[in-house]
Amino acid sequence: MITRFLNSRTRKFLSYYRPYKRLLAADLACALVAAAIALILPLCARFITKDLLAMDGPGATSQIYWMGLIMLGLVFVQMLCDMFISYHGHMMGTFMERDMRTELFDHYQKLSFRFYDDRKVGQLMTRISHDTYSLGELYHHGPEDIVITSIKFFGTFAILMAIDAPLTLIVFGFLPIMAIYAFHYNRKMNTAMRASRDRIGDINAQVEDTLSGIKVVNSFTNEGVERGKFAFLNERFVESRKAGYGNETLFYQGVVAFTHLFTIAIIVFGGARIAGGSLDLADLVTYLLYLGLLLEPIRTSLNFARLYQEGITGFERFMEMLEVEPDIKDSENASDLREAVGHIEFQNVTFKYRKDQKSVFENLSLEIRAGEFVALVGVSGVGKTTLCSLIPRFYEVNKGGVFLDGQDIRKFSLRSLRQNIGIVQQDTYLFAGTVAENIRYGKRNATDEEVVEAAKQASAHEFILSLPNGYDTDIGQRGVKLSGGQKQRLSIARVLLKNPPVIIFDEATSALDNESENAIQASLEKLKGNRTTLVIAHRLSTVRNAQRIVVLTKDGISEEGTHEELIKANGDYAYLYNMQSSI
Repeated sequence: MITRFLNSRTRKFLSYYRPYKRLLAADLACALVAAAIALILPLCARFITKDLLAMDGPGATSQIYWMGLIMLGLVFVQMLCDMFISYHGHMMGTFMERDMRTELFDHYQKLSFRFYDDRKVGQLMTRISHDTYSLGELYHHGPEDIVITSIKFFGTFAILMAIDAPLTLIVFGFLPIMAIYAFHYNRKMNTAMRASRDRIGDINAQVEDTLSGIKVVNSFTNEGVERGKFAFLNERFVESRKAGYGNETLFYQGVVAFTHLFTIAIIVFGGARIAGGSLDLADLVTYLLYLGLLLEPIRTSLNFARLYQEGITGFERFMEMLEVEPDIKDSENASDLREAVGHIEFQNVTFKYRKDQKSVFENLSLEIRAGEFVALVGVSGVGKTTLCSLIPRFYEVNKGGVFLDGQDIRKFSLRSLRQNIGIVQQDTYLFAGTVAENIRYGKRNATDEEVVEAAKQASAHEFILSLPNGYDTDIGQRGVKLSGGQKQRLSIARVLLKNPPVIIFDEATSALDNESENAIQASLEKLKGNRTTLVIAHRLSTVRNAQRIVVLTKDGISEEGTHEELIKANGDYAYLYNMQSSI
């Protein structure tokens, strides 16, 4: 019933407790017991100082010792409860942090290329690491702090009212003023905290950008330029923290000053009431003990306010990412594509990256028959890579449609569609790990023999054997220990191991030497009979044997045919080919 009155983000926030309801219940039970014992202990001290010390006879001493044993037992139980809260409570927060991090990571993988075109990796990393850590702390401390603070605060208030109501009302009269003060600066802390999170995300993005391109930085001796960029962002972060620490200082120190007022008020007015005979010394001692107990939940509330601001700021940033809907996703009735034949059609396709930009294509139509070896050529920037990116739905067409085996690709699930397509990109990306692990990325359950065979087809086997540990050689982050040509051959082997019905080579031989390029060309010749192969070529000499060459210009497809036919036509292709031949 309660969840009906909660907004969607609040329900989402609370939903992460659901798998750990039992652990949460145990944590809160221990918090309840620990808080109750904290309230009982001063009463035990009051019983000794006010009642037992007033007794005559030898029985008073033994009762004092018995009360001491009871107090020790209570302290031991309280210690056990605090230990449970400290360990299992923190683990609960860690489990929830793990769940949120996993959910966000899975969500990141569902988002389209368009999303990543507009985002910095460093910012995304901050949201999945730093923000979720703050949430884990809030998830752990939040419920128990609320329980402990509430019990201690209201319990202390009730006991103090029973001891001396007028003095209690005087002390608690300061609370509304303190609450207004704390609320004001708490809001300012929230604003400053959000700004700081954004600034640290910018720093992470700059560091990631600089370190990823460190070879370029060093080769151009632009360390000073990068240092300047970093210094600017670093100073901007300092400015945001300056505002944050200013508000934080006013918040904490102001509340601490209010707690000192409580102590002074109790000593002054309590002393006056003792002098007037309406309060005895034992009650004032008990009152001071409970004041210490009252200040503890106030300090806990201060800490909770900090955790809350950090956690909620992190949760808002977390939800901002989680609420980004993938612009490319499975349709409601999407079916799995079992095994494609490889017949591809572009029917009146219009595409632009953003609504306010010019179209890359307008009403473009192209048919690629199953098993055909087709080359896409044209000057840089005419959309060759973009056109190929529409086949696995890395981007969505604005008008028209892309068809595979006569079916609109939007009718297939994204996973099954992409399982039937292999892509070798010009910008080769290899993962940290061994040679074999990177090749096996194309087929996770591949045998060692299959890995070696794929490497041989990609002309990579010989250079792999020359590495220190062969196929078990660690290639470093992004394959930094390999040459450009070696990395590209591994990426080709990875796709060949996947063995999909459709393969797209995006300038796949651009980083290869002539010998390796010729070997890859021979492999492509062998493959073209049983799969659809689409090659984006900059060096036109590599696609002379293509069954069909499609020439793409800024106005669409200008001509298509075999190498010999296009040379005879003396059009755009002949111009490009002759220009390259003359270099």
